[in-house]
Amino acid sequence: MRARMRLPMSIAVIATVAAIGAVARPATQSPRIIATPVALDPADPARSRVGALRYLGGWMLTSRDRRFGGISSMVVRGGRVIALSDAGTVLSFRIGPRGDMIDPRFFPLPDGPGSSAKKQNRDTESLQQDPVSGRLWVGFEDANAIWRYAPGFTRAERHANPPAMRNWPANGGPEAMARLSDGRFIVFSEEQPGPQGSTAALLFAGDPTDPSAKPLSFGYRAPTGYRVTDAGQLPDGRIVLLNRRFTLLEGVSAVVTIVDPRQIAPGRVLVPRELARLASPLTVDNMEALSIDREGRRTILWIASDDNFNGVQRTLLLKFALEEGPPAGSP
Repeated sequence: MRARMRLPMSIAVIATVAAIGAVARPATQSPRIIATPVALDPADPARSRVGALRYLGGWMLTSRDRRFGGISSMVVRGGRVIALSDAGTVLSFRIGPRGDMIDPRFFPLPDGPGSSAKKQNRDTESLQQDPVSGRLWVGFEDANAIWRYAPGFTRAERHANPPAMRNWPANGGPEAMARLSDGRFIVFSEEQPGPQGSTAALLFAGDPTDPSAKPLSFGYRAPTGYRVTDAGQLPDGRIVLLNRRFTLLEGVSAVVTIVDPRQIAPGRVLVPRELARLASPLTVDNMEALSIDREGRRTILWIASDDNFNGVQRTLLLKFALEEGPPAGSP
């Protein structure tokens, strides 16, 4: 979502002052990403637990390359990150054993809605990948469109502007998308009103770029004051969602929630359960991107922030293990 936290003009002025495998397309030059380790709680560096998540490490990422930043969605598989910025740039790198960012590559999407000369035409907000074929699906906010790309983003294959998304707000469209293991897709609007005070969501029986697809409509009720920004499916089939909020008094915060897609029905509202809450004094920023991976028997949640290409915000990449049971040693 552009202007991610929808700041009033006065606040915006204050803020400004105060995949599987490697991506195939080569970068036009050799960028560099600097990774600075960050603690979950800067005041208590030993802290490693927040809600149902165990902190495994994280970094503040910086680069002098002007294309870097604005991360709005990502896929992480086996230490390889494929991320999209909301300016339509693909950012790809591998996380080394010491937290170094190896083999970074930046390049523009090969195609998309409208001319790439206008940033709003490449306002990508959601990304999913088929782990078998390697194909990728991207949700474009301003156009309320979904595009499918060949593995490695080598070319665009097809796209659709689903009629059910036609009236979604230009700045609050397909903010989050989850591809289910059975090939279905769930797309969440950030702002479009849904039933019973929720926000709108769609369940596609198959590929959402199929022009004949007719999705089922339902609602998602984010935690009070929060808006959904990304989603992904756990190995057991449940959906994890990332939700963020900004207030002038409390700053930025994020809530990780979980829902069961088996509860989806026409007109029904999904009410999530909270897994974890990231808020001051914990390390947090404008959290927009979520990806789920496996390491052995552990389920890994990767969460990244969108710096809006703004020098007072940060690009964070945080790694957690999902541990839904009580912490060790608790009664």
